Amino acid sequence: MRVIVALGGNAVLRRGQRPDADAQLANVRAAARTLARLAGEHELVITHGNGPQVGLLAMQSAADPGLTGPYPFDALGAQTQGLIGYWMQQALQNALPGRQVLAMVTQTLVSAVDPAFAEPSKFVGQVYEREEAEKLAAEHGWTVRPDGRHWRRVVPSPAPQRVVETRLIRRMVGEGVIVVCAGGGGVPVVRDERGRLTGVEAVVDKDLTTAMLAEALECDAFLSLTDVPRVMRGFGTPAQSGIGHTTPHELRALDFPAGSMGPKVEAVCRFVETTGDMAAIGRLEDAESILGGSAGTIVTPNGRWPLTSTL
Repeated sequence: MRVIVALGGNAVLRRGQRPDADAQLANVRAAARTLARLAGEHELVITHGNGPQVGLLAMQSAADPGLTGPYPFDALGAQTQGLIGYWMQQALQNALPGRQVLAMVTQTLVSAVDPAFAEPSKFVGQVYEREEAEKLAAEHGWTVRPDGRHWRRVVPSPAPQRVVETRLIRRMVGEGVIVVCAGGGGVPVVRDERGRLTGVEAVVDKDLTTAMLAEALECDAFLSLTDVPRVMRGFGTPAQSGIGHTTPHELRALDFPAGSMGPKVEAVCRFVETTGDMAAIGRLEDAESILGGSAGTIVTPNGRWPLTSTL
């Protein structure tokens, strides 16, 4: 199969972990060992989150006295794509001697009039206690919101329209290359009346970008891999329960947080509804079991996986 995997930002930096390079590199190497097993059986495209990393760079940039102003988010997104892509490319090359791996800095086209620019919702950066988050918000002009029991910064997250480099990615995958791309949802860009591209101050949701890219690449499966084993019904309540095999219709009938699980659910539903293929949400370490149908929340048109004939 042709499989596209969206790695959550926690695959690179775990919640509460200090953002040291050594710790992140160790996490990437662990992720690469799991992904290498998938690549042994399937064509593989990998996207990844960058929320913790882009938030850290944004804070460093804002606090740098040598700068007239902080770096814009499109530039920070490109930096994190390069950094994480380099780590991932090297780790996969070491895990799969002889295989070709390409990490690409890609751009994602968005609309300049997307209403999301007026309603920040995408979590970036580290987690804080409420008091510290509100202090930082006052100092830097941030918008902050609760993320579970912690608080984080949020920025605009316009809807992706197209990955600009889609044709090149398709060509590379067709030649057997493992492609790492669309990191952090891709660098958000708009096109002007003359067709020229310009970066904008936003972060595109990587799961929504991945779903769009998966359709364009005619992928057979889309895995959104995070640090939870399944999507939970009634999350945080005494009656919470994991969802195994389901359909887009059943998932859409439930309510999920807009800044975290909500975009993942929306992304997998869109992919399944558009293509009729399989999508899933689950843990990175369960990736092989998810494809086999025994782990994660698996979404298909009829709620069954592996697919069985109805004839």
